[in-house]
Amino acid sequence: MHHKPSWERGQEREREAQAVAAARLVESMAGAGHVVLLGGFDATPESARVRFWTGLQSLSGLSVGYRDAWATAHPGEPGHTCSPANPLVRLGEMPEEEGRRVDYIMVRCDDYGPTLRVGLCEQVFSEPVGSVWASDHYGLVADLLFPSHQPGSWASD
Repeated sequence: MHHKPSWERGQEREREAQAVAAARLVESMAGAGHVVLLGGFDATPESARVRFWTGLQSLSGLSVGYRDAWATAHPGEPGHTCSPANPLVRLGEMPEEEGRRVDYIMVRCDDYGPTLRVGLCEQVFSEPVGSVWASDHYGLVADLLFPSHQPGSWASD
């Protein structure tokens, strides 16, 4: 699923409502299966919405839990996906952007943690090809792996 909320700075209440609606839809469809949620959340890691997705706070009486692939692979690194180093940011609608991480790959967790293991997560399209930039945001790619054994059970020898 690609979660794309309203991006305007003064629309945080609406984005929170959109996150809750998206989470309810995912939960109603997913059952016990794997879920990977990705896209431009237009939210920094400390925002209420990202804290909601990562299980650090509830919104509207709902709690979910997802593992942030970038934070897992690069603990403590900012990983800005919207960066003033990209000339399209300066040329676009937000010429004073200072840089922030607003794009995510999230892996759903069950009671025992993520159902898929993050092997790596890297930025893509963070350099031009020739003189052409792919987007005003850098992309992310992740290797998601099955765990070595079923979460919630002990490994057998």
